[in-house]
Amino acid sequence: MTVVDIDPALAQMMEAVLAEHGGDPDLWSRLDALGLVRLTGAEERGGSGAGWYEAAELMSTAVRHGVRIPLVEHDLLACWLLDAAGLGHDDARRTVCVLDSGGSATQVPWAADAERIVVVWQRAGEYAVADVGVGQLSITPGVNMIGEPRDTVVADIDTLGGVSLDSALVGALRLKSALVRSIQVCAALDGALRLSVEHASAREQFGRPLARFQAVQHLISDIAAEAALARSATEAALSAAVSSDWTSAHLEFLVAAARSCSGHAATVVARNAHQVLGAIGTTREHRLPEYTRAALAWRSEFGSVRYWDARVTDMATEAGADGLWALIRP
Repeated sequence: MTVVDIDPALAQMMEAVLAEHGGDPDLWSRLDALGLVRLTGAEERGGSGAGWYEAAELMSTAVRHGVRIPLVEHDLLACWLLDAAGLGHDDARRTVCVLDSGGSATQVPWAADAERIVVVWQRAGEYAVADVGVGQLSITPGVNMIGEPRDTVVADIDTLGGVSLDSALVGALRLKSALVRSIQVCAALDGALRLSVEHASAREQFGRPLARFQAVQHLISDIAAEAALARSATEAALSAAVSSDWTSAHLEFLVAAARSCSGHAATVVARNAHQVLGAIGTTREHRLPEYTRAALAWRSEFGSVRYWDARVTDMATEAGADGLWALIRP
């Protein structure tokens, strides 16, 4: 998913390496050697100097090939936050979490697989951030419905040290975390759409392709419509984020709308795609559950569908009749 064209050579390289090595245990090392692990990092800090559009393409390509590694959490969230806070960092694999007042965080992505965790917490009414080795933390492993680590992290916040963190960066972290999941959900929905079209075109019933049956056409058209709506809302939020450097006054509304649209689309796409493919689509051997279950898992992370629905409703209500159009089209 990109709202602008990116370097075709870069896109081709992403596609080729993930298609060929997506299941390799040393994939992280391969991507690191190609500069894709820290794709958006500044070149003077060891990154590749790319932007969010390129990162969105990498995310989408990873989803298409079933790659399950913390590219998003490492590059776009943890390392970005360290750079923004003025903290140096090495090449260790990282994720990020926000601790509650008791020093714990639940459903932390990839904590059990990380070498260091960027932790954010409140002290004396302000935010602080620290880059912490996993040996200093208590990590209880867990997984989401597609087997990705979603762990509980507990820290002794009195011993973390760290530096002060602007609350605006915490707000940006929240929106970035939410938007990356929307991008990933959209890629999964597109994958389910592709498989549905391919199956309906190739599979015959009563002497003609499934795609010739009107009921199947309706199912697929609903999949396509919902996937397109989710993608449109997500691209609008991404475009506003990039063009304003994540400072747009209406960005939270756009991200909330993207999360709401993609979350509800996941329900329709999962239901319809499995109806189109029937029993074969529920098997472990078929790729459809790889997309549908991922979309359903990711839509509930960094804020549930209900939470983002409520944010859209609240912000629209607060804007009122006179301010609603400006909120939708800033």
